[in-house]
Amino acid sequence: MLGADDGIVSTASLMLGVATASAGSGQVLAAGIAGLVAGAMSMAAGEYVSVSTQRDSERADLGRERVELRTDPEGELAELAAIYVQRGVEPELATEVARQLMSHDALAAHARDELGITEQGRARPVQAATSSAAAFAGGALLPVLAALLSPLALRAVVLTAVALVALGVLGALGAIAGGAGWRRGAVRVLVGGSLAMVVTAGIGHLVGAAGL
Repeated sequence: MLGADDGIVSTASLMLGVATASAGSGQVLAAGIAGLVAGAMSMAAGEYVSVSTQRDSERADLGRERVELRTDPEGELAELAAIYVQRGVEPELATEVARQLMSHDALAAHARDELGITEQGRARPVQAATSSAAAFAGGALLPVLAALLSPLALRAVVLTAVALVALGVLGALGAIAGGAGWRRGAVRVLVGGSLAMVVTAGIGHLVGAAGL
């Protein structure tokens, strides 16, 4: 939802800024499509780099853990047992649980309970990049379609209305998914999105009036 929100706000703001600069209808659509593509690629690249860094960090942590398990297995056993004791398990039981888990898969036990790394939560750069790009493009497509399908005279109005409605719906859905009140979530996203569009449209108008 964050990626879709970003796509809606940035693309709608960009198109409004170009429109208020007295640009032609073709330029407005070109700006929207360019913003969609550039934003999706930027999100994908940024997410890929970020998650790749996380993956490298996970691999380094697991590498160190392998060495420690090989050179100091008793110390690693005590370390794992201490983690369970901190969680409320009796010391003797914690030691036995740690021993059994390590006999099954020592690295997996330490990765999960000491490092916080699970198979389901492992960093996947390509998947993260693809998801971010798709979310941004899905959101950005809404203002582009609104501008493409609306009458020329009403393009800015329809574009703004579609963007705000979409932002409100996504804000409400995000709040509901998080167990919060939907009104507050919708209002928060609407205020932020409206501010971005107003500022961008204002700058576009000034640029157009100055003939730059």
